[in-house]
Amino acid sequence: MSDPAPRVPAAESAASADPDAAARHAELRAAIERADRLYHVEDAPELSDAEYDALMRELVALEEAHPQLRTPDSPTQRVGGRPAARFGEVPHSRPMLSLANAFDQDELRAFDARVRRGLGLPPAPEPAPGLSYVAELKIDGLAVALHYERGRFALGATRGDGTTGEDVTANLRTIRSLPGRLPEPATLEVRGEVYMPKDAFAALNAEREERELPLYANPRNSAAGSLRQLDPAVTASRRLSAWTYQLIEEGSGLTTHAEALARLERLGFPVEPAGETGLDIEGVVAFAERWREARHELPHETDGVVVKVDRFDLQARLGTVARSPRWAVAYKYPPEEVETTVEEIVPYVGRTGTLTPVAHLAPVKVAGSTVSRATLHNLDEVRRKDVRVGDRVVLHKAGDVIPEVVRVLPERRTGAERPFEMPERCPVCDAPVVRDEGEVRHRCTNPFCPAQVAHGLLHFVSRSAMDIEGAGPAVIVQLLERGLVKTPADLFRLTVEQAEGLERFARKSAENLVAAIERARRRPLARVLNALGIRHVGEQTAIDLAGWLAEQVPPAEGESAAEWSRRAADFLRAAAPEEYEGVPGVGVVVAASIARFFGEPVTGGALTALLDAGVEAEAPPRRAVAAGAGPLAGRTVVVTGTLAGFSRQEAEEAVRAAGGHPAGSVSRKTDYVVAGESAGSKLQKAQELGVPVVDEDGLRRLLAGETA
Repeated sequence: MSDPAPRVPAAESAASADPDAAARHAELRAAIERADRLYHVEDAPELSDAEYDALMRELVALEEAHPQLRTPDSPTQRVGGRPAARFGEVPHSRPMLSLANAFDQDELRAFDARVRRGLGLPPAPEPAPGLSYVAELKIDGLAVALHYERGRFALGATRGDGTTGEDVTANLRTIRSLPGRLPEPATLEVRGEVYMPKDAFAALNAEREERELPLYANPRNSAAGSLRQLDPAVTASRRLSAWTYQLIEEGSGLTTHAEALARLERLGFPVEPAGETGLDIEGVVAFAERWREARHELPHETDGVVVKVDRFDLQARLGTVARSPRWAVAYKYPPEEVETTVEEIVPYVGRTGTLTPVAHLAPVKVAGSTVSRATLHNLDEVRRKDVRVGDRVVLHKAGDVIPEVVRVLPERRTGAERPFEMPERCPVCDAPVVRDEGEVRHRCTNPFCPAQVAHGLLHFVSRSAMDIEGAGPAVIVQLLERGLVKTPADLFRLTVEQAEGLERFARKSAENLVAAIERARRRPLARVLNALGIRHVGEQTAIDLAGWLAEQVPPAEGESAAEWSRRAADFLRAAAPEEYEGVPGVGVVVAASIARFFGEPVTGGALTALLDAGVEAEAPPRRAVAAGAGPLAGRTVVVTGTLAGFSRQEAEEAVRAAGGHPAGSVSRKTDYVVAGESAGSKLQKAQELGVPVVDEDGLRRLLAGETA
């Protein structure tokens, strides 16, 4: 740490705490808040991750020992609080207006002409005394209002309909770039934009692609959905950030927007750093042109420039029209699309054997970087867009991040183009490729296909599975290439000496990796089952399967986890498909998949191999009865398709928190199907069986205990 943690007064709620503990608590809070600001706002970190983590661990321990020190704005609370059943309504102190748009330089100059007429000033190019503009990059996110009372964050809301928003206070607390408390006891309102950085968006979609879930379209929608999660812990995991651009403070004495931005910075709020003040309209035009290409190098998405009259008294004179202010305009950059050629379409094999067609393109620069590949998702999508090898296509970056083929240019065809067909055999291992009835994906049938092994190991060590820290893609690839690991069980036989031979590994890093593997030897059964990568078995089904198994094979008194694990593994291998249909939410297809996995000699021995390597699967507590508490108690809910405000996992977590059971397949036992965009065979099955179908709003009503 460069500077000692400054001492600040202890929180009011900590008045009765031990004085030394309260003083240290204040030091730690100040140091962590400073580190958060340097890292997330100023992009100038002073602490290493290890130093930051050590401070946070000490703060957590101190608050555990002295609970009265823990306040809602403590840095420890940024990981998220208790899930909400629904969002409350928050009326805005002033309407949150939308902006009129300008799409070229002439329309920017027309805006200036309207402002001049409204203020009785001479037309350009004559001087306009007192008139100047502020130009800021337009962040493509979700508008929010933040309320601070006596220096502490008290309430936060979305824009909503402009007059009333949703209470997302708990979720906004998780955003580390926003201060939980101010350096002075001010009562004020701040407005800004919550956004998802490009790297966080790419990481989120990479995770979803690994889990074979639909990808999010762009960072803006992802940020909006993340901020509107019922569980703040989910929001915390999404790495959201924010810029602020408006200050509402009675008696501040501020006269210009530039002064307000400067005060926001002094109070610790992140302010868009590229903004410029004191511009005439030609200066605004130059600003917009300067950032037309440079914006692609920014770590966040921006789709234009916001232009505002600087002086507040002039803003008041200009007023508003309809729902937009006359004193501001949003200049929008045109979407960037380019033409290129599809040179080849190549199927790539993923963790579960799914073959994904990827277009290999003639390299072309779009949105600031050179693109040579774009996923086509599945064969149905290839046919829907009629993409052929040799086609000229229009390409853009969805959300300024993900390359996407927008459309084909059939009028440019020469007759030499070739339609793509999915291969009958795996391009990696030559095993048969199948497409199950009702599925859109083709898959390799060989569970030990080399491509699947690498992806499978990465899933095995992932956070939602065995959670082996430090075993990232580079490490897994090296372990496979050197023959040190061929199966998940081999990881638990890795020695420090073997790990030390890996590229860029010293003794300490080798010891850390082996220690992380050792910590993973004892995991809950649900995690172990999820880690195995059984087709159709995700986190929720693994939890349900583990709970069911604990009822079928109850742990005996005094029985060790290792002993119980053996009995459980034997039961799984011997169970018939129809027995697995007794697992809550498991239908015929999933039951058959589980039985096939444990019944086949090679995959069926995967769990036993882990046990032989020293892994112990902990038995879960017996499942609660169906008549438990919650608005969805005893109800089985299936989620299908893409929802705007939830990922599949998050929607299922919300159902579970409401007492319901989220299932993976539709049967006559299903109470509701939640159908999002691009819902497929599950929606069709629900309609055939007469199961009630609701949309995302219907889900929210169910979670709130209302009639869908």
